[in-house]
Amino acid sequence: MDVFEELVTLRRKGQKCALATIVGVRGSIPSYPGARILIREDGSIAGTIGGGCVEAEVWSAAREVMDTEKPRRLSFNLGQDAAYDNGLICGGQLDVYVEPILPLPSAFIFGAGHISRSLARVAELAGFRVTVVDDREQFATRERFPDADQVLSGEYESVFPGLEINESSYIIIVTRGHRDDMRVLKLAVSTPARYIAMVGSKRKVIGIIKELEQEGIPRAAFENLHAPMGLDVGAVTPEEIAISVAAEMIAVRRGAASDWRSLSLSLMASASTRALLK
Repeated sequence: MDVFEELVTLRRKGQKCALATIVGVRGSIPSYPGARILIREDGSIAGTIGGGCVEAEVWSAAREVMDTEKPRRLSFNLGQDAAYDNGLICGGQLDVYVEPILPLPSAFIFGAGHISRSLARVAELAGFRVTVVDDREQFATRERFPDADQVLSGEYESVFPGLEINESSYIIIVTRGHRDDMRVLKLAVSTPARYIAMVGSKRKVIGIIKELEQEGIPRAAFENLHAPMGLDVGAVTPEEIAISVAAEMIAVRRGAASDWRSLSLSLMASASTRALLK
């Protein structure tokens, strides 16, 4: 199996993996510089860097690299003890670089209004694959969204099951009305999406969550919800709002510390919120 073909396949499927490459050799080793091994999320591998204890330690490090999304460089000394244990009479040294391979993030924008048009452009520039969904055929057009990878029209409940939403997905809800936002949010919170954002005031968001809780959706389901959406930069225009949302998406993607307005962690716990929910 070609390691790079498998890497591309995994990225397209939205799956993480780690690529380990021998980047330095001193003396005799049971492999060669540039040898690679690919470790998948499920622990299976493709390729080899020589087997033995080195490969076992690299496999363990790769699991950490996938979790932290940060690369590591490992050094090994194949002394006589290690060589004897593995039947490898080598005694050299080698360095292995283990790097995370992350799937391309996907932005699913529900609603095809003014904010969506600006956000589709900004998100695409920031490296997101953009899909725009609207139940109005006259709004969900390629002419309005030339930068999007996909533009889909149809009832949200019909379109949603066909979307490939995974842990690298970002869902932004900016439909034309309160009821439509709630329809999409109800679908979104059941997915493993890394980021879910919804437009609207705190009062509107609280009201929607209250209704969905009454339908049996647990409060814990809203942990990944960012609402009101976007970083607080004083945005007013659709373009400014789009930039603030894209900035928040980037911060989540890169694991940067930020003042999230996660309802389940802060807003929902406040006394004023509890009063509103009565």
